[in-house]
Amino acid sequence: MSLKVQWKLCWENQLERADHKELSEFFRKSYGPTGAFHAKPFEGGRSWAGARPERRAIAYDSVGIASHMGVLRRFIKVGETDLLVAELGLYAVRPDLERMGIAHSVGALTPTLRELGVPFSFGTVRHAMRNHVERYCQNGMAIILTGVRVRSSITEVNPDLPSTRTEEPLVVIFPVGRPLNEWPPGTLIERNGSEL
Repeated sequence: MSLKVQWKLCWENQLERADHKELSEFFRKSYGPTGAFHAKPFEGGRSWAGARPERRAIAYDSVGIASHMGVLRRFIKVGETDLLVAELGLYAVRPDLERMGIAHSVGALTPTLRELGVPFSFGTVRHAMRNHVERYCQNGMAIILTGVRVRSSITEVNPDLPSTRTEEPLVVIFPVGRPLNEWPPGTLIERNGSEL
């Protein structure tokens, strides 16, 4: 990402209506090219898709929002272990800046993650993002887990559909307060809520 990017690290309640509107437009433009379904949650000025983030890292450049990543502390269950994590999600880079690196977003969030006092942060990504995420993991800053199912609550309740969904995305783990080798074993992660 350009060196002229300015990061805004903020709590969710620090965002004004205009901020949500600008983020909503940013997400629709960022996620829309991958399918109208991905942009739909951001209609009407809404700046989150599932669970609402607790904190956000928003990068701005001379054009506007350049990048975004949300953070939500939550307990998940990995195998038989309850674990406090900072879930990372709502990651997007403006289309004209793609391939500029997830490392910038995670790097901007590192002080915040330490401040939150979590042992790990984790996120899930589509398999199509594997090459993008693998580049970041090459330096040992994170690991990718495959073959792990993740069960999440469905954001919108529909009496004709199940209330949970189980997927097998790529799971990305970042050490914060503990080393990566202390991530608990397990092939099922219970998210205990909606995806961020």
